[in-house]
Formats: sequence, C-alpha cells, structure tokens
Amino acid sequence: MDLHTFVDRLDDRLDTDAYADVDASANGLQVGPGGEGTDADATVDHVAFAVDAATTTIEDAAEAGADVLVTHHGVSWGGIDHVTGRTYDRIAALVENDVALYVSHLPLDGHQELGNAAGVADAIGLSDREPFGTIGPVTIGTIGETREPLPASAIRERLEGFDGNEADGAVRAMEFGPDRIERVAIVTGSGTDWLDEAVEAGADALITGEGKQQAYHDAREAGITVFLAGHYATETFGVRSVRSLTNEWGLETTYLSHPTGL
Repeated sequence: MDLHTFVDRLDDRLDTDAYADVDASANGLQVGPGGEGTDADATVDHVAFAVDAATTTIEDAAEAGADVLVTHHGVSWGGIDHVTGRTYDRIAALVENDVALYVSHLPLDGHQELGNAAGVADAIGLSDREPFGTIGPVTIGTIGETREPLPASAIRERLEGFDGNEADGAVRAMEFGPDRIERVAIVTGSGTDWLDEAVEAGADALITGEGKQQAYHDAREAGITVFLAGHYATETFGVRSVRSLTNEWGLETTYLSHPTGL
C-alpha cells in the first residue's frame, strides 16, 4: 500500500482533522516522506504499533521490519523548536531505520469504536454508551451502563487484567461512590479533570489512568468512585484496535508491548 494512502485512510477513519485545534500532539504522519521533493513511491507492507514513540519502540519496530510505527504518544507536542537530545535520538532512529511515524493522540482517545475509552468500556462490559469527556468541540471518552450493578472490587479485578497492570497494586481506587456501580465514565490517561463532568452525567464511577492530589477530595465530596488503572494500561486499546483494522487491509502487523508501570 502507498504510504500516503495508508495515512489518508487512518486520518479519515480516526477523524484526525476534528481534533487539530484542541490537541497539542501533531497527529497524523509526524515523521516520514511527504510533500514536494520527497519519495512519493514510499510503500507500506508492515506496520508496528505501540503506545509510545520512544527509542526502544522505534528500534523494535525496525528490527521487526516495519515500514511505519503507529503510536498514541508521538515525538511532537506543540511543535519542535530544536532537534536535540532525546528528540534527536528518536527522530534519528526513525530516519536511519527508514521507519515512518504515524501518531493519533486525542483522536484515538475519543473514537467511539476504535478508541482507548471504547476499549476499556468493552473490557468492563458497558452498554448504552455515548461520548463523554468534553474538550472544545470534541470528546475524548465514553460513558455507559454496566450490564448489572457491580461492586467496585469486580471492576477493579477487570482493570487489573489490562496489559501493564501485572504488578500488585497497579490499580488504585478511591471508593467514595455507591456500593453497587451501574454508570461508568471513562477518560483514559490522565482524566481526573473530567470528574465534575462525570458527576453531572450521573456516573457512579470514573475510570482513568492516573490522578492528581485534588482528585481525592473532589471524589470524596462528590460521592463518586475513581479508579486509577494506569496511564499506559488504559491506552493500549486504541493502537491494538487500529492494528486489527490494518490487518483487514492486508498488511502485516506487529504489536510492541512496553509497559511503563505508570
């Protein structure tokens, strides 16, 4: 497949343009041939997928023989002023190994079918889902209902099964909500800023990756349970869903698991 066809398909499927004005990440093709004077014949046969674009995942993608690495977290946040240090190392690894980098940050958080929050909702077993987590004109999460009222321990057990949550105590819970949870809001990564929106939406619990100090008091005073299930662990779902989509296009794929424990 032509590289630009691959990029256009992902941009269209993930609605990348809708997030352009609200996301610090430069979504889409971050590193690779594109524009006048570049290799218009670049092709894609093998795609690697990882949560983070780091030197280790780039090198692993190259070792696997990938033409493109698709990640949730890229190398450009609000532009690159100086290509030095770690930024240089990562870009150099991409260029030297002839691996393009495609990034989808907030678009892959908010996609209601392929996104990170959608994947968490699938794992928890939520139904009657709708977009949640407003940021400007878009959303980055989802909210839905459990199939039956669940104790916090049951939800926590499911979260502990996520890739990256193998260590004891990887999932933390602030259990200030009702004894039985029925309505759950999800914003993956760092999502406690949407706690008030979850309360307003009638959620019994909010699932996110990591929290802030103030979230404890906010959750306690609002009477809502907050699960902190790991930034990495809650954000593996999007890239794995896009991997499945890419398989349908007839491309070879590799998933690179590099849990951070955070």
